[in-house]
Amino acid sequence: MTAGGDDTLTTPFLTRFSFFRPPVVASKMPRTFAVYIMASRRNGTLYIGVTNNLSLRAHQHRAGAAGGFTAKYGVTRLVWYESYDDVNEAIAREKQLKKWERRWKLELIESFNPAWADLYETLNQ
Repeated sequence: MTAGGDDTLTTPFLTRFSFFRPPVVASKMPRTFAVYIMASRRNGTLYIGVTNNLSLRAHQHRAGAAGGFTAKYGVTRLVWYESYDDVNEAIAREKQLKKWERRWKLELIESFNPAWADLYETLNQ
Protein backbone atom coordinates (compact mmCIF):
# COMPACT_ATOMS: atom_id res chain seq x y z
CA MET A 1 0.00 0.00 0.00
CA THR A 2 1.27 3.52 -0.76
CA ALA A 3 1.73 6.25 1.85
CA GLY A 4 -1.59 7.91 1.08
CA GLY A 5 -3.53 4.68 1.63
CA ASP A 6 -4.07 4.20 -2.10
CA ASP A 7 -3.36 0.59 -3.01
CA THR A 8 -4.03 0.92 -6.77
CA LEU A 9 -0.42 0.15 -7.60
CA THR A 10 -0.36 -3.10 -5.66
CA THR A 11 -3.90 -4.38 -6.30
CA PRO A 12 -4.12 -6.97 -9.06
CA PHE A 13 -6.04 -5.88 -12.17
CA LEU A 14 -8.83 -8.42 -11.79
CA THR A 15 -9.47 -7.45 -8.19
CA ARG A 16 -9.58 -3.72 -8.92
CA PHE A 17 -11.95 -4.26 -11.80
CA SER A 18 -13.98 -7.13 -10.42
CA PHE A 19 -17.21 -5.45 -11.50
CA PHE A 20 -16.43 -6.61 -15.04
CA ARG A 21 -17.90 -9.90 -16.15
CA PRO A 22 -15.87 -12.82 -14.77
CA PRO A 23 -14.25 -15.21 -17.24
CA VAL A 24 -16.53 -18.05 -18.34
CA VAL A 25 -15.35 -21.56 -19.06
CA ALA A 26 -17.29 -22.50 -22.20
CA SER A 27 -17.11 -26.25 -21.66
CA LYS A 28 -18.91 -25.98 -18.29
CA MET A 29 -21.85 -23.91 -19.56
CA PRO A 30 -24.71 -25.64 -21.38
CA ARG A 31 -25.39 -23.90 -24.65
CA THR A 32 -28.73 -23.60 -26.34
CA PHE A 33 -29.47 -22.40 -29.83
CA ALA A 34 -32.60 -20.90 -31.27
CA VAL A 35 -34.12 -20.79 -34.71
CA TYR A 36 -36.34 -17.75 -34.94
CA ILE A 37 -38.60 -15.77 -37.24
CA MET A 38 -38.76 -11.98 -37.17
CA ALA A 39 -41.50 -10.05 -38.98
CA SER A 40 -42.12 -6.45 -39.98
CA ARG A 41 -45.82 -6.79 -39.09
CA ARG A 42 -48.59 -9.38 -39.27
CA ASN A 43 -48.24 -11.18 -42.63
CA GLY A 44 -45.39 -8.80 -43.48
CA THR A 45 -41.77 -9.36 -44.43
CA LEU A 46 -40.19 -12.37 -42.70
CA TYR A 47 -36.62 -13.11 -41.66
CA ILE A 48 -35.43 -16.53 -40.46
CA GLY A 49 -32.24 -16.89 -38.45
CA VAL A 50 -30.33 -18.99 -35.93
CA THR A 51 -28.47 -17.77 -32.85
CA ASN A 52 -26.99 -18.86 -29.53
CA ASN A 53 -28.44 -15.80 -27.73
CA LEU A 54 -32.01 -15.12 -28.81
CA SER A 55 -32.59 -12.19 -26.49
CA LEU A 56 -29.49 -10.34 -27.68
CA ARG A 57 -30.11 -11.13 -31.34
CA ALA A 58 -33.74 -9.99 -31.20
CA HIS A 59 -32.61 -6.78 -29.50
CA GLN A 60 -30.06 -6.21 -32.29
CA HIS A 61 -32.78 -6.60 -34.91
CA ARG A 62 -35.09 -4.23 -33.03
CA ALA A 63 -32.37 -1.60 -32.67
CA GLY A 64 -31.31 -1.87 -36.30
CA ALA A 65 -27.83 -2.92 -35.19
CA ALA A 66 -28.06 -6.09 -37.28
CA GLY A 67 -28.12 -3.96 -40.42
CA GLY A 68 -28.75 -5.44 -43.84
CA PHE A 69 -32.07 -7.03 -44.71
CA THR A 70 -33.83 -6.61 -41.36
CA ALA A 71 -32.96 -2.92 -41.05
CA LYS A 72 -33.88 -2.23 -44.68
CA TYR A 73 -37.33 -3.84 -44.38
CA GLY A 74 -38.13 -2.93 -40.75
CA VAL A 75 -38.16 -6.53 -39.54
CA THR A 76 -38.23 -5.94 -35.78
CA ARG A 77 -40.85 -8.26 -34.25
CA LEU A 78 -39.89 -11.67 -32.89
CA VAL A 79 -42.92 -13.80 -33.77
CA TRP A 80 -41.70 -17.40 -33.52
CA TYR A 81 -38.80 -19.48 -32.18
CA GLU A 82 -37.66 -23.00 -31.29
CA SER A 83 -34.79 -24.01 -29.01
CA TYR A 84 -32.16 -26.67 -29.68
CA ASP A 85 -29.27 -28.13 -27.71
CA ASP A 86 -27.35 -29.05 -30.86
CA VAL A 87 -26.18 -26.27 -33.20
CA ASN A 88 -26.28 -28.64 -36.18
CA GLU A 89 -29.95 -29.42 -35.58
CA ALA A 90 -30.70 -25.70 -35.29
CA ILE A 91 -28.91 -24.90 -38.54
CA ALA A 92 -30.68 -27.79 -40.30
CA ARG A 93 -34.06 -26.50 -39.10
CA GLU A 94 -33.22 -22.96 -40.23
CA LYS A 95 -32.32 -24.24 -43.70
CA GLN A 96 -35.51 -26.31 -43.81
CA LEU A 97 -37.70 -23.33 -42.92
CA LYS A 98 -36.01 -21.09 -45.47
CA LYS A 99 -37.03 -23.58 -48.19
CA TRP A 100 -40.66 -23.65 -47.06
CA GLU A 101 -43.45 -21.95 -48.95
CA ARG A 102 -44.47 -18.63 -47.42
CA ARG A 103 -47.93 -20.02 -46.60
CA TRP A 104 -46.36 -22.76 -44.46
CA LYS A 105 -44.27 -20.21 -42.56
CA LEU A 106 -47.35 -18.09 -41.87
CA GLU A 107 -49.22 -21.17 -40.62
CA LEU A 108 -46.29 -22.05 -38.34
CA ILE A 109 -46.32 -18.55 -36.84
CA GLU A 110 -50.13 -18.58 -36.47
CA SER A 111 -50.05 -21.93 -34.63
CA PHE A 112 -47.39 -20.68 -32.19
CA ASN A 113 -48.38 -17.02 -31.87
CA PRO A 114 -51.91 -16.36 -33.23
CA ALA A 115 -51.84 -12.68 -32.24
CA TRP A 116 -48.41 -12.11 -33.85
CA ALA A 117 -47.34 -10.56 -30.54
CA ASP A 118 -43.73 -9.42 -30.25
CA LEU A 119 -42.28 -12.26 -28.17
CA TYR A 120 -39.14 -10.28 -27.34
CA GLU A 121 -41.01 -8.76 -24.39
CA THR A 122 -41.53 -12.23 -22.84
CA LEU A 123 -38.03 -13.68 -23.36
CA ASN A 124 -36.47 -12.57 -20.07
CA GLN A 125 -39.42 -13.09 -17.77
